[in-house]
Amino acid sequence: MPLHPQVEAHLARLAAVNLVGLHTVSPQQAREGARRLTAASIGEAEPVAEVTDSVAATRAGDIPIRIYRPVLGAPVADPLPVVVFFHGGGYVLGDLDSHDALARSIANTAGTVVISVDYPLAPERKYPAQIDTGLAATAWVADHAAELGVDADRLAVAGDSAGGNLAAVVALKARDDGAPHIAFQLLIYPDLDFRRKNDSITRLAGRYGNVTREAQFWFMDHYLDTPAQRLDPRVSPLLEPDLAGLPPAYIITAEYDALRDEGEQYGQRLRDAGVTTTVRRYDGMIHEFLRHPFDDAEVAVTELAAALRDALASNR
Repeated sequence: MPLHPQVEAHLARLAAVNLVGLHTVSPQQAREGARRLTAASIGEAEPVAEVTDSVAATRAGDIPIRIYRPVLGAPVADPLPVVVFFHGGGYVLGDLDSHDALARSIANTAGTVVISVDYPLAPERKYPAQIDTGLAATAWVADHAAELGVDADRLAVAGDSAGGNLAAVVALKARDDGAPHIAFQLLIYPDLDFRRKNDSITRLAGRYGNVTREAQFWFMDHYLDTPAQRLDPRVSPLLEPDLAGLPPAYIITAEYDALRDEGEQYGQRLRDAGVTTTVRRYDGMIHEFLRHPFDDAEVAVTELAAALRDALASNR
């Protein structure tokens, strides 16, 4: 279907700004530009019951986190479920602030505690530092569930774009290591195949707000030491030969997102491996649409929240 009119208007505003190509600037310059763009395009964040910045002291070092407690319609006696959230940004951009509004929306709509993880960025820290940090942060949440007031048996991992990659890899590592227990994985237009060869990533590059082919490799080259690492299943989860035994998954894709095909292929491979999986494509939408004030972003949050509630309620 055609682009949604709200998306068309958003892309027209972006075109008027005449942004420079990411591959032509330094990571520091790109981060500053991303912060300005977020401030200009993301709507006002909704209030939650409580927001606390803290630090998780883990074997991977001290990890900054932000804890969101939801506004609830009635008192709840039991500990709340918890979502460990990883922000997107190609492992080079993004932080707790860039995804603050999305974390708040998920917390309130799903009725869960959301703990957003400020993992290290590349190229200052390269792979596998992000994976080690993501797994350590998730284990820390599980180990400190009682003091956090959350239920370790109802713990989900979630993330968008590169954060979706990190959530998927953490789920794989936790399965292989036998801990921590992860009840559900929420992958929002996840980045799962660093080969960069499928139809959507080649055909849609540089169009509809997607980064160019040059920028795709700019991100990867900052994150990885060698091209050979792109084939590591802990970099490209789509290349993991065995997906059996992973937690149930809810995967969001967008029609005009360059990452669309790999998210949908991963969903099919999970189903083929016997993993309960829902793949929800939003027609007319683009990459990162959940972070914008589009009508379908509100629909998507409502639907993913329902999936979280259903999956985590069943783990009581």
